[in-house]
Amino acid sequence: MLTKNIVKLPKSQIDIQITLQWADLQPKWDEVYNHLASEVEIPGFRKGQAPANIVGPRILPQVQQEALKQIMPAALIQALQGSTYVPIDYPQYNVTAFAQGGELKFNARVTVKPEVKVGNYKILNAKRPQIKTATEDDVNKVVADLFNRWKLRQPVQPGNTAGNPANPAMPQVPQTAVPNDEFAKQMGVGSLSELRTKIQADLEADAKYNNELDYEESILQEVEKITQVDIPEVLVADELARMLLSLQRNVSDRGLLMEEYLKGQKKTIDQLKAEWRPQAERNVRMELGLSEVARQENVNINDAELQAEIDKIQDNKVKQQFTQQEPQMHLRHALRQTKTLNLLKTIVK
Repeated sequence: MLTKNIVKLPKSQIDIQITLQWADLQPKWDEVYNHLASEVEIPGFRKGQAPANIVGPRILPQVQQEALKQIMPAALIQALQGSTYVPIDYPQYNVTAFAQGGELKFNARVTVKPEVKVGNYKILNAKRPQIKTATEDDVNKVVADLFNRWKLRQPVQPGNTAGNPANPAMPQVPQTAVPNDEFAKQMGVGSLSELRTKIQADLEADAKYNNELDYEESILQEVEKITQVDIPEVLVADELARMLLSLQRNVSDRGLLMEEYLKGQKKTIDQLKAEWRPQAERNVRMELGLSEVARQENVNINDAELQAEIDKIQDNKVKQQFTQQEPQMHLRHALRQTKTLNLLKTIVK
């Protein structure tokens, strides 16, 4: 018979004190003992045929260790049955009493899915920022940048071999005074006027896209503010690891080594994580709050929606990963969060 006592701890952890009587332990103990005894080899005896009084002392520590590895997780599952606690991390076990023929007492410390409370998300004070329009100066800057890059790629004209005054060893590139239609054709359009129109449209599309991102961010910040949750440390650690990985990719894209970046910043990884912790906690709170909104609004991603997203992946090697359950689970969650955010955009006034 199993007896338990569950104590709630900070950071969405619980400590479960479990006691099992020998009668409940003996079947598993005997199973482990018989298996290990059949495998042991002792000089002078056939494999598995040595007397129990010789085999027992030799394998007792191993039997106890292996039996506990199987008994404690099963007992923990039994202890959590009928409760609302859902483990989200591996438990930490601590045996306080155990001997062959006696009862087993142990504690299991478990991080569980936290209880999340979200305020009235239907009256969030989130406003869409004003879209920044593309001015003539903005277009001129892009044209000038493209034109300067284009000039550097032009071949040296015959008879113009005097060299660059700033660097005599470098041939002098012919200098066209201003952007013209010929330059615009090299950019893939028919004229300079068409190029300017295209650049303005692209700048306005970028502005609209960034405006949408800013609006979504303002909604998420408001969700975070009205979310109450005792954040599990394991989720903060996961978010810090994600932030560090993002930094490492950014540093690598700039052609630097992480060691060089840290040296330039005069900081260690631990110092960076300490600085990031408040933001990591806000990110986790926002994520949990959005998930709670999804639960309350009954937002789900069905199999057809999931498969449609997987079908969009062009890289077959990447797509193959989504035949596995865990990547599918993460993608389904991401799609659910996006769907919930889109729902909030229709609700928030």
